[in-house]
Amino acid sequence: MKKFNFRKVLDGLTASSPGGSSGGGSGGGSGAGGGSVHPGGTAGAAGTPRDEIQETLTSDYFQICKTVRHGFPYLPTALAFDPVQKILAIGTRTGAIRILGRPGVDCYCQHESGAAVLQLQFLINEGALVSASADDALHLWNLRQKRPAILHSLKFNRERITYCHLPFQSKWLYVGTERGNTHIVNIESFILSGYVIMWNKAIELSTKTHPGPVVHLSDSPRDEGKLLIGYENGTVVFWDLRSKRADLRAYYDEAIHSVAWHHEGKQFMCSHSDGSLTLWNLKSPNRPFQTTIPHGKIQRDGKKPESCKPILKVEYKTCKNSEPFVIFSGGLSYDKACRRPSLTIMHGKAITVLEMDHPIVDFLTLCETPYPNEFQEPYAVVVLLEKDLIVVDLTQSNFPIFENPYPIDIHESPVTCTEYFADCPPDLIPVLYSVGAKHKKQGYSNKEWPISGGAWNLGAQTYPEIIITGHADGSVKFWDASAITLQMLYKLKTSKVFEKQKVGEGKATAEIVEEDPFAVQMMYWCPESRIFCVAGVSAYVVVYRFSKHEVNTEIASLEVRLQYEVEDIITPEPEIIPPFPDASSQLPSLKSLSGSTNTVACEGTMKDSIPCLSVKTRPVRMPPGYQADLVIQLVWVDGEPPQQITSLAVNSAYGLVAFGNCNGLAVVDFMQKTVLLSMGTIDLYGSSDPYQRQPRSPRKSKQFAADHVNGHCTSPTSQSCSSGKRLSSADVSKANRRGPGRPPFRKAQSAACMEISLPVTTEGYISRRAMLQQLHGISTFSHDERHCTAHTWMNKENRENSFSRSRSSSVSSIDRDSKEAITALYFMESFARKNDSAVSPCLWVGTGLGMVLILSLNLPASDDLRQSEPVMVSPSGTVLTLKGAVLTFACLDCMGTLTHPPYEVWRDAHSADDGEKTRKRKLVMHSPSSSQDMGDHQFAVICSEKQAKVFSLPSQTCLYVHNITETSFLLRADVVTLCNSVCLACFCANGHIMTLSLPSLRPLLDVNYLPVTDMRIARTFCFTNEGQALYLSSPTEIQRLTYSQEMCDNLQDMLGDLFTPVETPEAQNRGFLKGLFGGSGQAFDREELFGEATAGKASRSLAQHIPGSGGIEGVRGAAGGVIGDLTRARIALDERGQKLGELDEKTASMMASAEAFSKHAHEVMLKYKDKKWYQF
Repeated sequence: MKKFNFRKVLDGLTASSPGGSSGGGSGGGSGAGGGSVHPGGTAGAAGTPRDEIQETLTSDYFQICKTVRHGFPYLPTALAFDPVQKILAIGTRTGAIRILGRPGVDCYCQHESGAAVLQLQFLINEGALVSASADDALHLWNLRQKRPAILHSLKFNRERITYCHLPFQSKWLYVGTERGNTHIVNIESFILSGYVIMWNKAIELSTKTHPGPVVHLSDSPRDEGKLLIGYENGTVVFWDLRSKRADLRAYYDEAIHSVAWHHEGKQFMCSHSDGSLTLWNLKSPNRPFQTTIPHGKIQRDGKKPESCKPILKVEYKTCKNSEPFVIFSGGLSYDKACRRPSLTIMHGKAITVLEMDHPIVDFLTLCETPYPNEFQEPYAVVVLLEKDLIVVDLTQSNFPIFENPYPIDIHESPVTCTEYFADCPPDLIPVLYSVGAKHKKQGYSNKEWPISGGAWNLGAQTYPEIIITGHADGSVKFWDASAITLQMLYKLKTSKVFEKQKVGEGKATAEIVEEDPFAVQMMYWCPESRIFCVAGVSAYVVVYRFSKHEVNTEIASLEVRLQYEVEDIITPEPEIIPPFPDASSQLPSLKSLSGSTNTVACEGTMKDSIPCLSVKTRPVRMPPGYQADLVIQLVWVDGEPPQQITSLAVNSAYGLVAFGNCNGLAVVDFMQKTVLLSMGTIDLYGSSDPYQRQPRSPRKSKQFAADHVNGHCTSPTSQSCSSGKRLSSADVSKANRRGPGRPPFRKAQSAACMEISLPVTTEGYISRRAMLQQLHGISTFSHDERHCTAHTWMNKENRENSFSRSRSSSVSSIDRDSKEAITALYFMESFARKNDSAVSPCLWVGTGLGMVLILSLNLPASDDLRQSEPVMVSPSGTVLTLKGAVLTFACLDCMGTLTHPPYEVWRDAHSADDGEKTRKRKLVMHSPSSSQDMGDHQFAVICSEKQAKVFSLPSQTCLYVHNITETSFLLRADVVTLCNSVCLACFCANGHIMTLSLPSLRPLLDVNYLPVTDMRIARTFCFTNEGQALYLSSPTEIQRLTYSQEMCDNLQDMLGDLFTPVETPEAQNRGFLKGLFGGSGQAFDREELFGEATAGKASRSLAQHIPGSGGIEGVRGAAGGVIGDLTRARIALDERGQKLGELDEKTASMMASAEAFSKHAHEVMLKYKDKKWYQF
């Protein structure tokens, strides 16, 4: 992506002008943090930090580019293999091509049209690839550069491409079409030859019907001048290219799907739609000399075996020292409807059926030789499935599969959330790998992975990176993502802490999710202390500790009541605010002001104080790795299900875990296994609540006939008195309740949104919650309603992609409640109040209405008392405000350096040598600054979905404010380190990626990069340190990108080479006589036959040539600086080498012709030298 220099000018303007964009945000701090914002973005209380703090980051440090894509190609359609280079290409329905070699060599390229890839053909050992796409275009890709680019394209205008064939070491590509014609394309110039094989010339004149599209093309292994053409209706034509007529024709009464040659070129095999295989001999083409239906039942009365499913593809491969292999997909009997898709391997009389987990898209047999006229000696079969890639070892009789080194099982269970950690502690990767290696499957082939082409080295950036993916089945996978590769380290199954639900038990239990009740919704990981925490879709949190030792222990569990319930007050004076209990009274839930308890008519008994899932009560064996320390579950309250968790934070130094939802906040001491706080959001404010609220019952959203609330019968369209709210319409849209059973979002999301019909474009959404509710199904559902609307994750993916409208349009005004979700949590050593002189442990709480509260944590003075003395959590009274739901917090010291929250250094609690020294907790309180260097103030960075603010603490003065977006909203914001400095990285729903300097909030980067086409991107996008980010680009693939200029410059070094110089193996068995009298076909000159001089020019209207951007042009945008120059020089050298090679060939040809002329002249001279002039 090109970078423009006028950003520097903008930086200068921003820094100097009083109307700079980093100042000037209205609505500075209100409530307790209401310092006035000066026009230049600074406030007097903390001086002018711009003078104190030298910010080193400028716009020159930033540039956006994609780095690498991991995972299985989504919706695959085509497969190709280069047997000399040993690289594999996979085409997809979305127009993407993935090229794979040895581990680390993984390249992604995309057709601009987005049309599905029909077929791929390598120019074997030439470093090029031809793709045929569904928009009837052929493309030639240059693979001799790290990022392949298109050299030429040819767009057919009047005919549809159905099949392509490129003979080995030929530059003429045969192209079959839907009309039954065969065209020939010159690969070097990408120009259509005038030579055409018309369907009506190929078939017999007496034939009255059209033979159908061309389904197969291949030249004879014995004679390259003969072309075998297979038509869909069962006709096979053996065409003589020299004489331009059919040598023979074969007819079969079943449709043909594929054709395969015997290497001698005397026989070929066809697969048909009735599950049959026919073997034909060129000497007797009237009928097949062998017909078999491999999976057909033989009839007793001697009739033909019954028909089976179509055999979609067959390959016929010969071996020198054993029987040939016949390998095919499909062909199973119709009466076995439940049988899985299969690949059948017939070797001699042995028939092996390999059942697959997914439908077969394509397969290829890998052979020792690239020459079609030699014994093929197959050694493996690559099978491309709809959701997997497997390679079968043919050299062993039990046909084991190879262990796949690629990370293609990311989607084994649908990914629900992601986290990305760059520059994490270096000892983590080997430790996680050592515990993960113990769970590896056995029974793989002992041979090396056969797709071993390309070259790859580590490159310059070798800091450790870890990606964590959470999945719908409750599993969590840790991946080593260092140096733009991906390798699975360790898999954790979070569902193992719960009892399995018996089939048919769902309605009788308290489950709130019918499908995927263990789906991981949110993750929090502290790499230093190795504490890991998971929030699940069924409203639970599990805290894990890491141990290298196996233990057998019971799982501790806690239950938390977290339900905000205040009844509607039907009163003519809506301005009256009901008196809320004092903030210090930590009631788990609020009861009705009139004293009566809510009751809801439910089937059977009303559920109360029941968790959604059952934790295992017996001792559980926990293998080395992450072991469950504590399970915390939210419970049903008075028939209302617990709402899903919207924010999560853990701190190992404090021993606390905090989580919130749209009802309130809970803080749990996971060391003492006690609940410290369980409070509705409103109670957290105490007397500091800046909003006047009209409370209402959360059950108002029931959508059925009538709801009995305190004896009143209310219809779904009735509207409560809401004129007393001070919420603006934008704020009202932020009030939602997280609907149980919906797909999880992330830590960055506020779950408060109402159901409302909204336009589909992201620009039209009022807030990110409205977008979540529309695209992601987050809404308020009653328990009864939800039973009708359960979906599996794959259905959810489809629904997200289709942008289905809001399910319930009748809930427009009724759901505008005053519930306020907890959207962000952050443990920090900070100044809790204005008059504090020293930092103390705090919990920062951000809500869906843009409110920020600071809770004080009173921890025991000494570590010895930590296990016995209670921890006190109390609201400090500090309230700060922003526009929009709060997304993230961070803290900078007085020098502008990022201050990390305190943590406990990891120690193995189950270690055998656990003496007194190791029992003592080692805490790191401030990093990188020590407590002495903290100074007398710090900066709090707070970012909401609309704006970012920097406050000076303890004065709580708003120093800087930047309104990030007015028309859209942020989906993700993270404070990250880059080049030993710190910045705020933001991803907006309108597709913009932005970075802001800290603490001054100057815009450094703003690129319209990625429109949020579906909620998967919004749910999984995350930033990390060193200028890295990722998101799930499809249900099966992770796309990584960088926003660092330095990494963009070094990217060419880090990527693998697809093409490496390899000598083409020499052809065998080419004696002098065989060369002269057939077998090699060398005498056939395609250039003479298909060239313009003989065949003439093709019709211009038939196809249009489009020059590509490959070669030098393709590199210009690929890399800057020295790397780009080197690459350009290298490609220029390659091209010069190719031209020199061509010149060498032409020179040799001219020399041969000159020698022939000289010889001929000499013969003439000898003939006539003794003759007189009158004898001529």
